[in-house]
Amino acid sequence: MQVHKLTYNPFQENTYIISDETNECVIIDPGCYSREEQDHLKLYVANNELKPVKLINTHCHIDHVLGNYFVSKEWGLDLGMNEHDIPTLTSIPNYAGLYGFEGYQLSPEPSYFINEGDKVTFGNSELDVIFGPGHAPGHLAFYSLVDDFVINGDILFQGSFGRVDLPGGDFQTLKQTILEKMFRLPETMTVFCGHGPETTIGQEKATNPINWMQM
Repeated sequence: MQVHKLTYNPFQENTYIISDETNECVIIDPGCYSREEQDHLKLYVANNELKPVKLINTHCHIDHVLGNYFVSKEWGLDLGMNEHDIPTLTSIPNYAGLYGFEGYQLSPEPSYFINEGDKVTFGNSELDVIFGPGHAPGHLAFYSLVDDFVINGDILFQGSFGRVDLPGGDFQTLKQTILEKMFRLPETMTVFCGHGPETTIGQEKATNPINWMQM
């Protein structure tokens, strides 16, 4: 599998396109908001001869779903997410304008739900699923042991972790997710984050402040 990272919107959110040798791909957390960003994503898909077959969200904070409507409409894709994040998704119209997103296009409702233990399949490939709440109540991460990477949204960052002061956030829950789930993945595994650069499980196990913080 190949991981393609595209960074969009004022929050500098990382949108991921996962593809394989069949050119089928999964679009995870489309953050494209402006027409220019939407055109950029569309051109990227076309130039790389990719075929989007699935649209999924790690979680549904506004910066990760700004492009849900566009992607769903452009490629005729249903939305997959975790059921526990429905309140996160449906609350967005109440505050989008406060963040300057007056033109927010309402995300489609999910057509199916994704849970831990499920497999996200496309082409000749599959991604395993971790349920990782704490930053958001229905947060998911998608990983491949074969290709040694995880798309972890806003659970872990390089030297940091997801904020817990938004509705549905909880520090102890997030710490449990990281210590008991994320840190049990192989230390060599590349962690693709919802913002900022990549890291590895080993690096974060050794240095991430979540290890010793108490709240």
